This record gives sequence, C-alpha cells and structure tokens, in this order.
Amino acid sequence: QVQLVESGGGLVQAGGSLRLSCAASGRTFSSYAMGWFRQAPGKEREFVAAISWSVIPYYADSVKGRFTISRDNAKNTVYLQMNSLKPEDTAVYYCAADSSFVIRRGSYYSSQRSYDYWGQGTQVTVSS
Repeated sequence: QVQLVESGGGLVQAGGSLRLSCAASGRTFSSYAMGWFRQAPGKEREFVAAISWSVIPYYADSVKGRFTISRDNAKNTVYLQMNSLKPEDTAVYYCAADSSFVIRRGSYYSSQRSYDYWGQGTQVTVSS
C-alpha cells in the first residue's frame, strides 16, 4: 500500500510561482508513474501532468510551457514546479501513483483510472 502526501500549496499572485511536492511511502517508488491532477470548485477533476517510471513527462495543454514535473527517487518525491500562474490554475491539486510498471501510451497518464493511489490534495489559490 502506498501513501501519498502533498505539500507546497498556498496563495500566490498571478504570474507567480509555486512548487508542489508529493512524498510517497512506497519502497519501490522508482517503479511508479506519478501524476498530478487538479479540481476546481464545481468542475471535474482534470489531468495536469505526469511522469513515467522511465521519467518521460506528459502535460495537459493548459499548462505546457508553464509547469514542470520532476521526480527524485532517492527522496521518494515527485514535484510540480508551477510558473506563470493564472487564476484559472486555482484548484485543489492531487498527486497519484501508478504501480503497474509497464510501458504506456501517453494518453494513459491523463486518465484517473490509471492510478492506484491518491493523496489528499493541497490547495493552490492564484489571485488576480
């Protein structure tokens, strides 16, 4: 069983930056694909970014060029560096882990069904 804990959320002005972290308890973290999703009030949870176990990154079109996902396997942690933040980025951000350890097509990582474990989320609020 994997436990995920997000941190780094907060209030930031438009154009600012935040770095989210997700710490995992699993012993085989390096074999997990990791994803970030977000959910704004009244909206569906949406894909933000993912990084495979082979460290290939994937991004939603809405965040390409602004967000960067990375991982540090030695620390069992995945990061989401968010730059040039917009009010539309305001949401609760969740990290998720996929333990399947297989090669996947890119679209796989944008689906919530692909992930076995989820964190509790961290709030990101971007003021205009």
